[in-house]
Amino acid sequence: MAFGWIDEQASARRRAGLVRTLRPRPADSPLLDLASNDYLGLARHPEITEGAAEAARRWGAGATGSRLVTGTTELHGELERELADFCGFEAALVFSSGYAANLAAVTALAPHGSLIVSDAGNHASLIDGCRLARGTTQVVAHADPEAVRKALAAGGGAPAVAVSDTVFSVDGDAAPLAGLAAACREFGAGLLVDDAHGLGVLGEGGQGAPYAAGLACAPDVVVTVTLSKSLGSQGGAVLGPAKVIDHLVNAARTFIFDTGLAPAATGAALAALRLLRREPERAARAREVARELHARLTASGHEAVRPDAAVVSVRAPSPDQAVRWAADCRAAGLAVGCFRPPSVPDGVSRLRLTARADLTREQIDRAVGIIGDTRP
Repeated sequence: MAFGWIDEQASARRRAGLVRTLRPRPADSPLLDLASNDYLGLARHPEITEGAAEAARRWGAGATGSRLVTGTTELHGELERELADFCGFEAALVFSSGYAANLAAVTALAPHGSLIVSDAGNHASLIDGCRLARGTTQVVAHADPEAVRKALAAGGGAPAVAVSDTVFSVDGDAAPLAGLAAACREFGAGLLVDDAHGLGVLGEGGQGAPYAAGLACAPDVVVTVTLSKSLGSQGGAVLGPAKVIDHLVNAARTFIFDTGLAPAATGAALAALRLLRREPERAARAREVARELHARLTASGHEAVRPDAAVVSVRAPSPDQAVRWAADCRAAGLAVGCFRPPSVPDGVSRLRLTARADLTREQIDRAVGIIGDTRP
């Protein structure tokens, strides 16, 4: 029977309590949101939604083609220039998603005969990039520059690139970027980091984790970002030396063969970036809220990981209890994330809370109270 194996896998997921379902949200949800990645509270900001609407009115609903054919508008160029300038890099290239940006960067920078050294805690998009790249991948211990150094030393002098998140999406811990860069430079390797959870939160005014680590505009560092988290829009980008960006235009399949980012998303991201420049205090506020959530939760006896950015991870006893805990929070009026295997590499299920710069003290009190009241 065609696709009979799907039934077997579905049964195995049900037995393990790992079935995932889609849950459409209403336009005006009554839930207090600590589940989305809207770190700066910009997704519904009137300036950002107007930026999207104006772009759609002027340029149309869709990009109409790939970036190399008809899918590049003047807005794309403006966003790329301003994003590169804000983050301190020579050039930028916008993609239809952060996932596509990561696939592009990894595959284009790891040709046949090269070595990729990948952190064990990396996001799925980086992992998939490693799988698709023609280079050889070696996975190393999480957030360990010495492990990266040993892998590069054993590489036999082959062209190499180390790949890491800057802030890991599960526990919200930050990578030791300075140590990783030092290890790479010892062996002439490149460093590719995904700043999806750092842009808009870390660095002065939200300029990102590489900027904060002194790696901006480095000739051996390439950064990917998403426009769907702090900037409240959609899409992704790669930042780095101009020659790397030119190489991606000519070699990255998820750029060449994908339809360009829609004008509305491009306009929204540009409006958000400009607002962040005017209101840099939003980044510090997001970090402040994360620290307060962590302090309040640990004081109440929860096992929570200290946040380095805006993600607060709270351990749950088991996958089933994590799902039930998240559902009970929702029933009480609070939306939280629920991470469990296989999404978590260590097999430990968690509630994942995302701090937002626009959360009030009353909302923080309410969230902490609900999480405590529903604890399994």
